[in-house]
Order: sequence, then structure tokens, then C-alpha cells
Amino acid sequence: MTRVTVGGRLHAGFQNLSLAHNRLYGGVGVALAEPRLDLRAERADVVDCDDEAATPYVERVVDHLDVPGATVRVDDELPRHAGLGSGTQLALAALVAVAGAYDVEVDPRARAPALGRGGRSGIGVATFERGGFVVDGGHPTERFTTAPPAEGEWTVPPVVARHDLPEEWRFVLAVPDAGPGRSGDEEDESMRSVVERADPGIAEEIAGLVTQHLLPAAATGDRAAFGSAVARLGRLNGAWYADEQGGVYRPPAGALIDRLSDEPAVAGAGQSSWGPTVYALTNANYADDVADAARDALSDVADGGLAGEPSSDRRSDGGRVIVARPRNEGARVADE
Repeated sequence: MTRVTVGGRLHAGFQNLSLAHNRLYGGVGVALAEPRLDLRAERADVVDCDDEAATPYVERVVDHLDVPGATVRVDDELPRHAGLGSGTQLALAALVAVAGAYDVEVDPRARAPALGRGGRSGIGVATFERGGFVVDGGHPTERFTTAPPAEGEWTVPPVVARHDLPEEWRFVLAVPDAGPGRSGDEEDESMRSVVERADPGIAEEIAGLVTQHLLPAAATGDRAAFGSAVARLGRLNGAWYADEQGGVYRPPAGALIDRLSDEPAVAGAGQSSWGPTVYALTNANYADDVADAARDALSDVADGGLAGEPSSDRRSDGGRVIVARPRNEGARVADE
């Protein structure tokens, strides 16, 4: 039996969504230690999976590897369609676990396109491989116009920068009780609409932000500068997405971000991918205080309270709060 354990990831945004530039997409993201996926697989004659959401991924992996089947057990799972990269981590974990059960060596990066992963952002694959803070190089624009190549007819975007993040940093995640983030055909249609209208000037501003602020902050472990830069990246991306998600941030993310950004211990806050997860960067000493603020903010949003104003009647906690460490390593694989 082979066990694969891997955390989620934050997707802070893209470097370019305009067809006017040479490279399209170019993801920016961070690997997290929590929440995590823990999946184990062993040989079988058929597919036997105890997790309904994981079953289609396992079936696709079994077909791709041309093996008889697999018994797969999911002991911990990532929140689905919450902006934490559950799909890619699940697909790659299933691939590596089933391949390991059959003593087959696989390269997740090379195999990801055949599993439908890495067709837009390469952050999920890169964080599965090595963790850390990652910037990918995107895809050639002439191949990824408003109609992307057929599934599997791409290579995963190359990693152009990667840095370990300080162990004392903490990302406080607020996952509101809201509808799932976009995925599948709905996400493809939204992205097509965004790319068709994207302002190329935003990409030019992001280029300066990434090279002059975000990358140096990651390389030197400057939390204040990193938080400020990643928050700015999210706002600039939000300008591209505003028509598709109902504002710079998908509601209720904006209210949560405003509240958390006002906390003195928060270096920066933003929305991960399509949401609904919101993250706030702090350090280990203040993580509990920021987590308390996130719980209050979730309760106020759930109860109809205004951002910045406490609710007099907190009838619901409004969601889930997770304190996550950066993960500076790839997925853990063990034979048992």
C-alpha cells in the first residue's frame, strides 16, 4: 500500500489574462501544510474508493495507468471547490498512490495534462512537487487564446521562481459557508469571458509588482512587504474578474478581507482563486488573535452584520477557520 499526504495551496492570482501579451496566465501561489489530503491505495481488481468525490479521479488514474483497479481510502480531505486546490492535489495524489501500489514510477508533472490538470495554472502541480512560494511562467498566448487546446494537449507551465517561506509565518484561512468556487465548464466559460475583455495595462502593473516587490519579499522573508504585495496582486486580479464574480472579490470575501486587513497583526489579506476562501498573513505569535478575528468576521457576515461592525446576535459561526503553516516540501509518499 502507498500513502500520499499533501496540503492545500493558495492561488493569489495570475500575472496576465490579456491576449495582448506573449504569455497567458502565469500563476502565483503558496503551498500550505493545512488543511491536508491523506490518501492511501493498494492493488485491487476493481476501483473501490470510500470517498465519493475522489472516485472519478481514481477511476481516471486507473484507466490512465492501465491497471486492473485500486482500493483507495481517503483519511483526510481538502475542502472541495473552496479555492484550496483540491482537484489537482487529489488527482496527483491518486496518481502517485495507485502507481506506487503497482510499483510504477510516474512523473506527476508529465502525467498531469493527461489527467486534465495544469491546463491553466501550474501552481497546483508545482506545490505538489516541492511546496513553497511559486511563480509559474504561464502558457504561450498563441496556443491559449479564448479557446484553450484540447484536454491534455499542453504541458504544465514551468516554474520560473520558487522560495521557501519562513516557518513562523501563518496563513489564517476563513472559509465561509457559501457556494463552491467555480470549476469545470463553469470556470472555463468565466475565464474565456475574462480573457476576451482583459485590460493589458493591469498585466503591466502586475509585472512590476511581482519583480520589484513580491519576489524580493519572498526571497528575504519580509512578511510585511510580501503581505502588501500579495494583497495588491489580488486586487489587481479582481479588476479583471469583477464582472464575473460580482466585484473585485467574490461576495462575501470582500467584507472578510476588509475586516481582516484592519487587524494590526495582518500583513495582507486576499481571496484564493475563485474563493470562497479568504486568507490573512500573520505570524505564529499573533495567529490565534487573527483566527479569533476571522471567526468574528465570519459570524458577522453570516448574520448580516456590516464589515467592521460586530453583530449583537451571533447565531452562526458562519464557516471554518484554519491556521495554516507554509509547506516548504512536496507531497509525502510512503509505502506501508
